[in-house]
Amino acid sequence: MTSDPAIPAENGTGSHTIAPAGVAPGRRSELERLRDLAATSAVLERAKGAVMALTGCSAETAHEELLGRARAGGRTLIEECRITLGGDSSTRTVPAQEGPRPRPRTPDERGTSVPEQPDAFVPDQPDTPGSDQPDTSAPDEPDTLVPDQPDTPVPGGLNADVADVPVGRDIPAPDASATPTPAPPDAPLPGPARDPADDVSTPLGRVGAALAGVRTPQELAGCLLEHLADTVGADAIMIFARLPADGLELVGHAGIDATLAAQWGHVPPLTGVAALETLRNREARWLEDLPADRTRFLLIGNPPERWRSRAWLPVDAAEISIGVLRTHPGPFTPRTRDHLRAVVRLCASRLRAFDAAPEPAADGFAQTVQTVLDTLPGAAMLLTPLRAPSGDVEDYRIDAVTPEAVDVVGRTGRELVGLRILECWPPIADESLWQRCQDVLGAGKPYEGEPFAQQDVVAGGAELSTYSVRVARLGEGLVVSWVRHDPPDRQEQRLADVQRLGNLGWASWNLPTGDVTWADQVFTVLDRDPADGPVRLPDLPGLAVPEDVPVLNRAIRALVHEGRPVDVPFRIRTARGVRHLRTVAEAVADPHGTPVEVHGFLQDLTARRNAELALVESERENLTQHGALQAERALAARLQHALLPLPDKPLQLAGLRVEVTYLPAQSGIHVGGDWYSAIELPDGTALFVVGDVAGHGMDAVATMAQLRFTAKGMVITGSSLTGALSRLNTLLLHSRDPHGTATMVLAHYHPDERRLVWAQAGHPPPLRLRAGEVQRLGRPGGMLLGASTTPVFEQAETRLEPGDRLLFYTDGLVERTSEAIDLGIERLARALVTHHTDEPGSLGPLLAAVLEEDRRDDVCVVDIRVPADCA
Repeated sequence: MTSDPAIPAENGTGSHTIAPAGVAPGRRSELERLRDLAATSAVLERAKGAVMALTGCSAETAHEELLGRARAGGRTLIEECRITLGGDSSTRTVPAQEGPRPRPRTPDERGTSVPEQPDAFVPDQPDTPGSDQPDTSAPDEPDTLVPDQPDTPVPGGLNADVADVPVGRDIPAPDASATPTPAPPDAPLPGPARDPADDVSTPLGRVGAALAGVRTPQELAGCLLEHLADTVGADAIMIFARLPADGLELVGHAGIDATLAAQWGHVPPLTGVAALETLRNREARWLEDLPADRTRFLLIGNPPERWRSRAWLPVDAAEISIGVLRTHPGPFTPRTRDHLRAVVRLCASRLRAFDAAPEPAADGFAQTVQTVLDTLPGAAMLLTPLRAPSGDVEDYRIDAVTPEAVDVVGRTGRELVGLRILECWPPIADESLWQRCQDVLGAGKPYEGEPFAQQDVVAGGAELSTYSVRVARLGEGLVVSWVRHDPPDRQEQRLADVQRLGNLGWASWNLPTGDVTWADQVFTVLDRDPADGPVRLPDLPGLAVPEDVPVLNRAIRALVHEGRPVDVPFRIRTARGVRHLRTVAEAVADPHGTPVEVHGFLQDLTARRNAELALVESERENLTQHGALQAERALAARLQHALLPLPDKPLQLAGLRVEVTYLPAQSGIHVGGDWYSAIELPDGTALFVVGDVAGHGMDAVATMAQLRFTAKGMVITGSSLTGALSRLNTLLLHSRDPHGTATMVLAHYHPDERRLVWAQAGHPPPLRLRAGEVQRLGRPGGMLLGASTTPVFEQAETRLEPGDRLLFYTDGLVERTSEAIDLGIERLARALVTHHTDEPGSLGPLLAAVLEEDRRDDVCVVDIRVPADCA
């Protein structure tokens, strides 16, 4: 097994604290460093867990594998961990809860089926003698289920706390700098205070932490259902106690209603009751085949099909059977079976604690040890192993303990004497320290774990402290203790971490003696071999490139002779190229004001300088591109205005009043290809054209001009509307942009008959307002220009009446990205009725009611009015 650290709890999330005596308030300054190192440990431990899951290797082998990969790839260990985890190094944290454990859910809150009707005790199935279905899987071992992500050791208890994360020692890394090693996969035994609601990384650990707070079998059932619902798909829990007359009594349940609980509250000693068979044979029963199980057992439920798979497991050394009922069918996997056995072992200790009084110490030896422990600071205890008939250790009894040891529910000192470890710290069953204790018990060789972080309460404030757990054999028992690390060691480690993370190193020059002291990081910053030794202060400018030597010389002379502080950037040339550095230093003067010592730091700013240069270059390119685009827009706009002049008053064409408007798009910097034509032909008729070229910019404007003038010329010279569209399609196919397309509507008005003949190419239909009602003109056939080499165009005609209003427009007026174009046409039709007026200039209110503030496309509109008094 290995331990997976949890990220420290954020402020305000209910992180848990311990309060060992004798802790100075000044140690609170270590909080920040240990939090950083804790997060690093979390990444490493998760990566180790991933390697172990994939290869089945041990924690030590996984660690070595990650180190080897990092060295081979020229990466740091943490970089290799993040690669192993696929870039996701986050660990899930759950805010700890304060106060007592939450109330277990009642059956009504958990159950999902309709209430069952009361009936007789005997279920639907006959009392058929059932054949046992013994547990054929591997026998239970002392160790429990190996979780996907095991728990992190903490001195405050055997389960990992979101605020308690291991902090490691130095490990080799490719850059030869000190890298914190995360805590080992060995969880400590109990120490400072723990909260039963602590989050742990494995399902079994979470169950163990929660069980510490339950006080009755009913609460136990609710707790099990809450935690097994997600891990094994449990929908109901039933706990039966065996009666002296060989019957059963339901002592706890969750996920079933009161009626069913009453029906099965007392079970006579029948044959074929799975819960009773479990206790008679001391073997688990796995009911996974409902049709077959119905012939063997009396199934609980009304109807029995409510739960399609069930598991009944006996509690060791107790006449208790725990049932796990699931609504979904299918077998219990071997992993699920192992998990349920481990959970039941945790329940055994908890059930004994309900009625049991603390066990007395084995002999006077424990009293002697207790007298010694009463005088010691910190957390330590004497444990006596309790063995099953098979000889395996099933628990430990606490026979002596220091005053500062606290269990997960807050019991301290001698309150713990006589209790069992699994009662005080249930998650130990899921931690590798359990195995470490057995190893020490068997071989007698002491064990000391790697350092880990624990949050303490000192002078009313929280600070992180570093501990190591030790296990040693004493007689037939074990002594488990915790050692607090020396604060000066942490200060030195913190300084090394700051230098490494900031890519800087401190330096000191003694001016009278010439002694020079450099931190190791200074050699890294200067890319200098430590064997060459440090450089005297006057010789420091000699490392810079020639252009920077004069400035650095002047700064150092002012520092040495006048005591003026130095903050100077300079460059050096190395085998990896030019590096940008910064030196910051100040002088320390003697009583006469003469500088006698200089201390400061050198920092590598190459990465930041490269980023600044890249940013400047990017901004320059953006400005150049923006200027070019603005110039193109201005040119296209001037060209468009020259090709598409807008009249400043309504036009009178063939007895019609015509208003035209064109609005460019407000978003983007490109002009579009929308256009119109409204002219009176030599024969007294009128031609109306509205078109839209796909795209924006110079190409769209050029295509617009080409189509606009060609269309007018073709119709003026006698071409039909459909013939003109066919020729325009051919022209567009052979233009310089063979993939360009356009939509268009052509309309020819004959005033003597007030007849309008029109054709279209993929364009929105015109709208006609007559007597207060808006109608879409039926579109004749025709696809957009440039889409096909053999298009077919048709034409239609309609008769206009006095007072009619006809609207031609481009799709920019009705099209929005979030809806279909038909909705936009309907919106335009409603606005046409609402904002209709016979006065000139009525297009303004109409467009304001329809258009969005930020238009994405150009808009071109031709508004045609038939005078009401025309003959």
